[in-house]
Amino acid sequence: MEKTSIQISSQTLERMKGLKRYERQSYDELINSMINEIDEETLSKDEIEEIKIALEEVKRGEVYPIEKVAQNLGIKLN
Repeated sequence: MEKTSIQISSQTLERMKGLKRYERQSYDELINSMINEIDEETLSKDEIEEIKIALEEVKRGEVYPIEKVAQNLGIKLN
């Protein structure tokens, strides 16, 4: 693997040290771990479309109270 250097402030370095999951975790591993977490949190186009559809349904009043859903599913609310 080719290596490179990047310039970061000493404050950023201290913050990154605090994010390490284990003592000997490399900064490359740490950065890739953070990038992977961001990728996992990003919504897909399909998910965004489903949210838009659901919001439109809410605006049209096509929703059910939680009590009715629980009753239909046989769940007892406290």
